[in-house]
Amino acid sequence: MAKPAVRLEFVERGVFIALALLVVRAAQVQLLEGRRWAEAAQAQRTERIVLQARRGTLSDRHGTPLALTQETYHVGVAPNELRDPARDGALIARQLGLAARGWQEALHRRYAYFAGPFSALEVRPLRSIRGVHLEAVVNRFYPAPELARATIGRVGDDGYGASGMEKTLDSLLAGRSGSAVVLKDRAGREYESPARVIAQPVAGYDVELTLDAELQEIAQRALDDALRRMDADGGDVVMLDPATGEVLAIASRQRDGTARPSAFIDTFEPGSIAKIFAAASLLALKRVRPGEHVSGEDGTYRLPGRTITDEDPQPTLTLADAIRVSSNIAIVKFAARLTPAEQYRTLRDFGFGTLTGIEFPGEAAGRLRPPSEWTRPSAASLAIGYELSVTPIQMAAAYAALANGGLLLQPTLIREVRSPEGRLLYRHEPEPVRRAVSPEIATGLRDLLRGVVERGTGAEAALTNFPVAAKTGTARRVVNGHYAAGQYTASFAALFPADKPQLVLVVKIDNPHKGSHFAAQTAAPVTRSMLEQALAARTVALDRARLSTAAPPTAAVPLEGDGGVVPYVVPWPYQPDSVDAGRRQTVPDVTGLRLREAVRALHRRGFRVALKGWGTAEHTWPAAGDSAATGATVTLFAEPVTPAAVGAVARRRAKR
Repeated sequence: MAKPAVRLEFVERGVFIALALLVVRAAQVQLLEGRRWAEAAQAQRTERIVLQARRGTLSDRHGTPLALTQETYHVGVAPNELRDPARDGALIARQLGLAARGWQEALHRRYAYFAGPFSALEVRPLRSIRGVHLEAVVNRFYPAPELARATIGRVGDDGYGASGMEKTLDSLLAGRSGSAVVLKDRAGREYESPARVIAQPVAGYDVELTLDAELQEIAQRALDDALRRMDADGGDVVMLDPATGEVLAIASRQRDGTARPSAFIDTFEPGSIAKIFAAASLLALKRVRPGEHVSGEDGTYRLPGRTITDEDPQPTLTLADAIRVSSNIAIVKFAARLTPAEQYRTLRDFGFGTLTGIEFPGEAAGRLRPPSEWTRPSAASLAIGYELSVTPIQMAAAYAALANGGLLLQPTLIREVRSPEGRLLYRHEPEPVRRAVSPEIATGLRDLLRGVVERGTGAEAALTNFPVAAKTGTARRVVNGHYAAGQYTASFAALFPADKPQLVLVVKIDNPHKGSHFAAQTAAPVTRSMLEQALAARTVALDRARLSTAAPPTAAVPLEGDGGVVPYVVPWPYQPDSVDAGRRQTVPDVTGLRLREAVRALHRRGFRVALKGWGTAEHTWPAAGDSAATGATVTLFAEPVTPAAVGAVARRRAKR
């Protein structure tokens, strides 16, 4: 049996070895693995969270929000943390809209979660209650989801722009996320403690688009109505300010109701609306003498490789006649005086066959083949708008050059960019691309287009008091590489007003099935309807002072009977002595008045009155508050007396 001393020595050595191992392990933990274990402990009791940045607002040119960011909240409640479950619970249930039974069930759970989402106003009283945990969520919100849907685009699930302007402007709108550290208890739950912010989130820039919300609504409504009446496959509308290149409205719709950005990405053969560019080349190069005629060939003109026909044969035609009645034969004969290089150069100068440069993802360039790739019929085909593919935005930019003295501008959708504090960072200035034709040639071309509306195929677009310059186009559609029988694209390009254009409109209707397929009976009336609504609108971006000088102060001409128009002028029984002829008067606000009272109020100011509609006065043109000469005609728009109409009037008056 071992001696006690030996046993004691053995125990001492064991203790010494154990202590040595403990010191070595402690040194390993503290010195070699200390950082790793510290980080693990920190991770167990803290969590790093991302603080989402506010995405910048997209608004129209008048500041109307089109896309904005809203902060909403999910609410979590830990019942065992409530100081006064009865009082606090009543407040929580009331703010979250919970039934008594639902709140009682929540009290029996360890942690109750309410996804909501709840607004900042709803959760404000809950912020001071212990046991209530708020989780902020930043959401993208579209006040009018259908307004310019294809153009504005959407934000994806990852929070980044997925399409449209949301995608184009993502680097400006997104901002920069921040981060913070919050404390957690042993069970991993966050507890009430101020978060330590590592980096504050930086909000994105706010962007003001060039769109006019009221014009956009007019365009969409008119296009939807046209597609429904004509049973068409789809269509596009583009409205452009020719002086700046700013897109004021752009609407696209398909038969199934979807809104894809076809005005930017889909091409079509324009047909006769491209004839004006052949005329531009002929006038610029002086290949046509004033008053010169060519034969109409009895409506059929045979060329090598192609036969040209006219729907309305004429014996002889001038260049003005060719544009006015849209003669294929005459424009082909005149265009034969151009070399392929000259014809190609003019089309290229107006921007065809290349990107416009507008800030939209996936814009199509269209197609304009160089002369080296032309076949024998190509020159004739191009003169009448075939063998050429364009987008509606390209066509609008080209017609804007005619309105802008021959200067082609780059179209744009961005008007201003501002910092989150409101500081102006960018403002659009017109960006010239090139001079397509001289100002004198542009004026002559507008005169040709004016004849189309006054005496030609575009008569359905004529307005009573303002001249319009325009061109119709009806082209066969290509399906699977071949022209399909009975399928057409009707298009219409207009400048308003004709003398000093402020607005360019391009309307395209794809394959109308009901009624006529000709643009004169399809796209032209749609254009007139939109112009009438734009003139009657209150906030549309038109220089009303310039328009008012164009309106004749003579007796009004009865409006044409169409779509609710009352085809007569109300008598003018009131001639107060205080009203001087030629003096300018302010148009009174007659909104909501009965028709007789509204007419009398306008008469007392010395205005003639033209009625459009029945019932209660809705608005006037010129608008209330505008000035007009004594004796000028004020168009009074009325709507039936219905509860909805009365409510609309009340809401408009409440906003004033």
